[in-house]
Amino acid sequence: MKKLTLLIFFSAICTLLSAQYEAVFNHYNLGHGSRNLINPAAAGFEGVSQLQFNLRAQWTGFEDAPKTYGALFNAPIGKSFGLGLVVYSEQAAQLNNLRLFLNYAFRFTAGEDWKISAGFSTEYQQMTLDSDVMTTPLLQQGDQLIDDFLGGKGVFDAAVGFYAAFRDNTFGGISINNLVRNRLVDISGSGSQPGQSTSALQFYTFAFGHKFDLYELNLTLEPSLVIRQVLGGPESLVDINLKAGFLEEQLIAGLSYRGGAANTLAILLGTRLSGFNLYYSYDVSFQRFQDYSVGSHEVTVAFSFENPER
Repeated sequence: MKKLTLLIFFSAICTLLSAQYEAVFNHYNLGHGSRNLINPAAAGFEGVSQLQFNLRAQWTGFEDAPKTYGALFNAPIGKSFGLGLVVYSEQAAQLNNLRLFLNYAFRFTAGEDWKISAGFSTEYQQMTLDSDVMTTPLLQQGDQLIDDFLGGKGVFDAAVGFYAAFRDNTFGGISINNLVRNRLVDISGSGSQPGQSTSALQFYTFAFGHKFDLYELNLTLEPSLVIRQVLGGPESLVDINLKAGFLEEQLIAGLSYRGGAANTLAILLGTRLSGFNLYYSYDVSFQRFQDYSVGSHEVTVAFSFENPER
């Protein structure tokens, strides 16, 4: 079992180093502000300042399983601008990945019902391998890729996004990610097929949903769909979500199914009291490795602050 775990994570490290895989949080559908995790145009969209902390423990039960820590702050600036700051720290075995995002958004209205936003994101990523990876039995000495990341390797990236809401109940948006890295791959000719250019729209996140207000039951239902192609992923990820709010959305429950290669099912529980929000989700995979894992956990603590009128 120990050798199996070692083999899995050493293979994961090599994949992460070569592809720089994107971390995927589940808690992007808690509100417009939380969607800043997947779309820079959502920064400041709700008109309130929000501070959010995320913790995701992936594949618990494996030794040195991946863990991702995130902190997110977004706020409106005046009546038209939004600003967001996102910090990720990802750890998987001996790999440490620090990612910093600065999101900018410009909001405007179209009539009385439409609110629309366009956004831009800049990112810096620093990937580092712990020195004790050199003692790994599976390591091939002289591996240039491993040597390059022992001292840390940084890279810049950018993304653009568009987000809109109709009467605050119907929402949707798309973000185009990895614009810089995509261009660098195109220039270097290191794509999957030599001589073939990569598309600027290759990596994206599309989201769409609608919230139904059932006033007679004091209940809200919010189905949503998210489709995304992430850097390093073999195929598109498709999330089908259903979130329910009870007692004026003071209690939250939900289900989420992620198809494709992930093939996972997650349950969500949470509470919203004034400006304090607490959420927990647990997801299991239908893949064979679930026999060796006890699932994945994600926790979000968020605070909302009303902005002064000025």
